[in-house]
Amino acid sequence: MFAGMTAVPLRAVLIVVPLAGLAAGFAARMLGAAEWSGPLWAASAVPVLIVLIAEIWTSLREGKFGLDIVAALSMSAALIFGEHLAAAIVALMYAGGQYLESFAERRARREMSALLSRVPRTAMCYRDGGLEEVAIDAIVPGDRLLIRRGDVVPVDGQVANGLAVLDQSALTGEALPVQMQAGDAVLSGVTNVGEVFDLSVSRRAAESTYAAIVRLVEAAQGSRAPMVRIADRFALVFLAVTIVMAGGAWFLTGDPIRAVAVLVVATPCPLILAVPVAIVAGLSRAARHGILVKSGGALEMMARVRALVIDKTGTLTSGEARVTAVRVAGRLSADEILRLAGSLDQASKHVVAQTLVAYARGRGFPLALPTNVTETPGEGIEGEIEGRRVVVGGRRFVAAKVQAIPRTAQPRRHSTPGVVTVSVACDGVTVGEIVLADELRTEAAMLLASLRRFGVDRIVLATGDRQDVAAKVASGLDIDAVRAELSPDQKVLVVLSERKNGPVMMVGDGVNDAPALAAADVGLAMGARGAAASAEAADVVLLVDQIDRIAPAISIARRSRRIALESVVAGIGLSVGGMMAAAFGYLTPVQGALFQEVIDVAVILNALRALRGHAFVHAETPELEGLPKAGLSAAPNNPRSSAGPVPAHPSANGRSAHRG
Repeated sequence: MFAGMTAVPLRAVLIVVPLAGLAAGFAARMLGAAEWSGPLWAASAVPVLIVLIAEIWTSLREGKFGLDIVAALSMSAALIFGEHLAAAIVALMYAGGQYLESFAERRARREMSALLSRVPRTAMCYRDGGLEEVAIDAIVPGDRLLIRRGDVVPVDGQVANGLAVLDQSALTGEALPVQMQAGDAVLSGVTNVGEVFDLSVSRRAAESTYAAIVRLVEAAQGSRAPMVRIADRFALVFLAVTIVMAGGAWFLTGDPIRAVAVLVVATPCPLILAVPVAIVAGLSRAARHGILVKSGGALEMMARVRALVIDKTGTLTSGEARVTAVRVAGRLSADEILRLAGSLDQASKHVVAQTLVAYARGRGFPLALPTNVTETPGEGIEGEIEGRRVVVGGRRFVAAKVQAIPRTAQPRRHSTPGVVTVSVACDGVTVGEIVLADELRTEAAMLLASLRRFGVDRIVLATGDRQDVAAKVASGLDIDAVRAELSPDQKVLVVLSERKNGPVMMVGDGVNDAPALAAADVGLAMGARGAAASAEAADVVLLVDQIDRIAPAISIARRSRRIALESVVAGIGLSVGGMMAAAFGYLTPVQGALFQEVIDVAVILNALRALRGHAFVHAETPELEGLPKAGLSAAPNNPRSSAGPVPAHPSANGRSAHRG
C-alpha cells in the first residue's frame, strides 16, 4: 500500500513519536501549561510528515500513486492552520498502518531463513594432494570435486570416477534417481543419493545450470506486473472527491478551517488501518495452517486466482519411490518376499534398498541378519538370509544369478510409465518382483475439486518429466492440459500463456520451477522438502508436505480480502458522510479526527474477523498400505494406469539407478 518502504526500526519510531507527542501535549494541559500542547503535537507530527513526503516523492518517481497523498494533505493543512492535535492524530494513524505491514514482512523473512540455508555455498575440492573446502565461486573448470552422499552438485561437470546415483527431480521432474558412470555429464542442482564420487568441473558456478536458473528467476521477477493493492485501487477517485469537497467548502464559505476539517475526516484510515489489519490477520491464520505468505499483496492476489499451473514430481506426486505392489511367482508369499528383500538390503546403502528396508520395517516384518553379502553397485546384491541364498536387484542381474524358470511362473513385466521393479530370487529361483513408483498424492483429486469450487477455471500440469509419465498422472484428474518435457524457461512461457485466463498461480517444488514461480502472479512452493531456490522465488511457501493446504490458503485469502473490502466500503462511506458534515460546518478538525477514530475502531474490529473462521480438515498423507497378500500376483487395480513401454529419459543415459 505504501511505496518506498523505510527500514523496520524507523517504522517503529514513527509510531512512538506521535504517540509520545499526544501524551506530552495532554500532560502539559493537565499541568497548566496549555500553551505547550500545540507545539508538542505539531513537533510529533512533523517527523511523520517528512517521512511521508519522502515516500510519496519516491512513489511518484516510480510511477506509483497511492492514498498517502490524502494523509499528507490532511497533516499539512492541519499544521498550517494551527490544528495541531488533528495533525498528531492523523500522524499516529498513518504510522500505525505502516508498522502493521512491516510486522508481516519481518515475520515472513524470519520464517524463510531456515529454508534458504540449504543452498550450497562451498564444495570439497582436491587441492595440493588433499581435500579443501572452497567457496563455490572459487571453483574453475578442470577442478576435481568430491561429491558426498546428500550433497547438492554445485557446478556442472562429468563423473570422474565411480558410479553416481543422482536425484534429478529438482531439475528434470523425474522422481526416480538415475545412474551415471564415468564420463557422463552431471548438471548443477541435482542431489547425490548414492555413494561418494568425484566430479570433474566443466563450468564455473556463474555459468552452470543452477546459475542460469537463478538468472531466469531474476528476469521473471523483473518482468512481472506489480501487485495492485486494494487501497491503491481506491486512491484516485477518493483523492478527487476529497479535493473537490475541501476546496468547495473553502471557496463557498471562505473558511479554511472547514477545508482542514474535511481533509482530516477524509484521511483514509479505513484503508491505512483496516486493510492491513485484515491482511495481517489472514497471514497469521494461514501460518497456523503451515502456510507462509510472504506479503499482504500475495495474499490479496491469491484471492483472485483463476488459473493454476502445477508441477508433477513432489507436488501432485509424493516425489519419492514407494512400494506399490508385490508380484508373486513361486512358493513364497508377498510378505515373505518383502521380508527377505528387506533383510538382505540392510547391507546396502542404495536408495531403493533403503526404501525397501524402511517399508519392511514399517510393516512390522522381523528382519534377519544378512551374511556372506556381495553387492554389485547399481545392479543388485546377494547374500544369505537364515541359510537361504537370496538375490535382489534388476531383472538382468537376478536372471544371471538364477536358473531358468517356466514362462508361466515368471512375474508379469510391469511396463507402466514411471515404475521401477526389483526382482527377488531365493535358492536359485526367481520368486517375485517388488514394484515401486512415485505415486499420485491421495489428496490430489480432492484439492483440484476444491480449487474448481473456488473459481479456478483452468488447471495445467507442467513438468520436466516424460510425456507418458505426465499423461499417466493426469489421467483421471480434473486437469485441462498437460505440458511435459519442459525446461525452466518453457515453464515460464506456460505461465505467461495462461494469463489470458486471469491471475495465475504456479505450484512447484524444484529448482526448475523457480523461474515459473517468480513469473506467476502468485508462486506457491512446497517448502517442506522442496528446493531452496523455489522457496525463495515463491510468494507463498507450504511448510508442511501436504498439497491439500493450498485450498485453505486460497479460502483464507478470499475471506481476508472480502473482510478488508467490507471494512473499506463501510469506512469510506462513513468518512464521506463525515466530510459532508465537516463541509457544512458541523465538525471541527479535532471533532473530525475523533469521528474518524470512531470509524477506525469499527472497521478494525470488523477486520479482526479475518483471524476467525471454520476449522479446516486436512486430508493426511498416509503411508502406502494394503500390499497384496500371499497368492496375489498383480498390483492393485488403478483405473488411471496405462500400459506401454517406458522409454529411457535422456538424462538417464539408458540406465536405471534402481537396479531394475
